[in-house]
Amino acid sequence: MAIIKPFKGVRPPKNLVESVASRPYDVLDSEEARAEAGDNEKSLYHIIKPEINFEPGTSEYDPRVYKSAVEQFEKFQKEGWLVQDDKEHYYIYAQTMNGKTQYGLVVGAFVNDYLTGNIKKHELTRRDKEEDRMKHVRVCNANVEPVFFAYPDDRVLDDLLKKYAQTTPEYDFVAPDDGFRHQFWVISDEADIKTVTEEFRKMPSLYIADGHHRSAAAALVGAEKAKNNPGHKGDEEYNYFMAVCFPASQLTILDYNRVIKDLNGMTVAEFLKALEKNFTVELKGNEEYRPKKLHEFSMYLDGNWYGLVAKPGTYDDNDPIGVLDVDISSRLILDELMGIKDLRSDKRIDFVGGLRGLGELKRRVDSGEMRWALALYPVSMQQIMDIADSGKIMPPKATWFEPKLRSGLVIHKLD
Repeated sequence: MAIIKPFKGVRPPKNLVESVASRPYDVLDSEEARAEAGDNEKSLYHIIKPEINFEPGTSEYDPRVYKSAVEQFEKFQKEGWLVQDDKEHYYIYAQTMNGKTQYGLVVGAFVNDYLTGNIKKHELTRRDKEEDRMKHVRVCNANVEPVFFAYPDDRVLDDLLKKYAQTTPEYDFVAPDDGFRHQFWVISDEADIKTVTEEFRKMPSLYIADGHHRSAAAALVGAEKAKNNPGHKGDEEYNYFMAVCFPASQLTILDYNRVIKDLNGMTVAEFLKALEKNFTVELKGNEEYRPKKLHEFSMYLDGNWYGLVAKPGTYDDNDPIGVLDVDISSRLILDELMGIKDLRSDKRIDFVGGLRGLGELKRRVDSGEMRWALALYPVSMQQIMDIADSGKIMPPKATWFEPKLRSGLVIHKLD
């Protein structure tokens, strides 16, 4: 079962939410955050990207930066830009992209569920990135940004979400940088709070969709606080961390595509011939061509688009990893033909999220920056859940969730 609880959220007043809210810390660099914050002293970037509070070029890992994060968090509360609710609530956070709306429940997720694997992951994490976020959680004594979970569809929760969607939200705005609509409701009715808690208890597991490093950091800090508290009882607030949980069927996963710097010493003709060992290769011309189904890829090379279809026997439909297009392309193209062994570290490859479109692949190749591009059919949420259930880990750079969660709508304090 999945254990969750409501919490006393720390939130901006309705008239300040658009000034406070920001994109997540990890989708932009320091100078982009500095530019977006501009002269807005209420921007959450002052807390989640606090290096912008110092001279340009200041390392985000500078000890002064972490100290500034907690000072800014305290300032926001003192100035009334963030105010804590006086009662425990669940919250609803809806995002609308391209006419489609997904409704998530903002909850306190149980630290021990993460530590025991009941909150399931599908990606590896890096210790250095975990430690950075752990420092931020420690100094602020709060989960300033949420993590992004999926849960198996639940009809009772669907009905509850629909009920609230018919009412006036607490927050409702369109973000200027992404053009997506963000809405937020407070669940204060005790019966509804009880329903949410009980429905989650019926679920065997929750799934991390996005935010593996933030999930690890939040859970590890909670475990750390429990270990260091001689009077630990198990009901303390630090035993929970903030997550936005969406029904799995509502989530949108976009393609996560590849651009490569060279042909590994081959001519174009040699490369196309080598591809024919494992793929049916078809020239599509100079019009953008997008993969239409699983095991189909599109490639852009020398001004032309090609369709590649993996031949039978190159994948295993019974293996949750072996069936993935990201695994097929990594094994049979990037590794076997290009000699690219480690997608995380090889400088000959870069990755482009599907929100930027195939045009971005074409641009980077036509500019001469990259030699060719490969577009993949998106991974499904069911595939992610199957992999997480199997205990396996997805290949790197496999998923791109959109829209990203907005930060600053609600914060969870650990005491």
